[in-house]
Amino acid sequence: MDNNKFFPEIKGNFGFGCMRLPMAEGKVSLKEFCEMADIFLDAGFNYFDTAHGYLDGQSEPAIRECVSKRYSREKFVLTDKLSTFHFNKNEEIFPLFEKQLRNAGVEYFDFYLMHAQDKRIYEKYKRLKAYETAYKLKEKGIIRHFGISFHDKADVLDMILTEHPEIEVVQIQLNYIDYEDASVESKKVYEVCEKHGKPAIAMEPVKGGSLVNLPPAADQILKELKGGSNASYALRFAASFPNMAMVISGMSDISQVKDNVSFMKDFKPINHKEKEAIKKVCEIFRSQNLIPCTGCRYCVLDNDCPKDIQIPDLFAALNANNAFHSWNTEYYYNNVLTVGHGKASDCIKCGKCENICPQHLEIRKLLTDVAKVFEN
Repeated sequence: MDNNKFFPEIKGNFGFGCMRLPMAEGKVSLKEFCEMADIFLDAGFNYFDTAHGYLDGQSEPAIRECVSKRYSREKFVLTDKLSTFHFNKNEEIFPLFEKQLRNAGVEYFDFYLMHAQDKRIYEKYKRLKAYETAYKLKEKGIIRHFGISFHDKADVLDMILTEHPEIEVVQIQLNYIDYEDASVESKKVYEVCEKHGKPAIAMEPVKGGSLVNLPPAADQILKELKGGSNASYALRFAASFPNMAMVISGMSDISQVKDNVSFMKDFKPINHKEKEAIKKVCEIFRSQNLIPCTGCRYCVLDNDCPKDIQIPDLFAALNANNAFHSWNTEYYYNNVLTVGHGKASDCIKCGKCENICPQHLEIRKLLTDVAKVFEN
């Protein structure tokens, strides 16, 4: 496995995202995660990505138990993040950082990112001098690289990188559906990274699983290529850009790890025939008017929804209904997703979810659409 061309401590261009780890009865399945980490590391890769709030706070401790305790520190590269949910004063940043180190079982982070930056969140970080405080952690040597993860339009990223040239890397949402999307602006955001000479890291390359579980017509187009899994085309698309340092996949079971490492270990950029097939898949997606929710679950973290509406799950049900026209989505909505939780029609339009959504979705309106389909 060759070293990463941007960051020599990283092996290859493929990372393990720890936001969607295997779960059993509400807890991370440590046994399965250990096996997954072993497969990933044995394949020659070494980059793990987490954040304090992932999996309701379980992601960092899972890394401690399954990676940090079982491998010497030089065997893995670890990224963590400063998330807006967890601090409201400058003096809260360093104690939070120390807690993250303890949770993950490490003495330093290789990368530390200002998390989910958009125009509104960035203003908070500016006011609280979070960038300056985090950069001091780099000067102390307890983070090795300083960067941001980003969810907004290209002009906002251009502003942030202009104001903070010390940023070393930018984690961006990039997949073949969002690349030309006017609301996400993945292409323009990537080009801003190039303009400022900052390597990019791709998150959501399979768009929360949407580019794996394709509508039947789109699925058939990729099957006819006979070149790999649906995930392989999505990950290779994101990894094919010259300024892309890393593609992160949020893997949730052993089969996904085995599949992903099989084609990323001997990485080949996407070719012309595959690009043409991907264009056709995009056309099918757009014709079905699917909700571009990635299932990040920021909108339901810390029980922020006053009506306990499981928003990503309801959107997934509506997408499945529109894509596959299956009778069982209505049953699933009424007998699983809303049992013990709020229904779409229970939304009181408070807007908390929209304020934190990285995709900037009109969630209140979309919940009305969900109710029309499933609550007649």
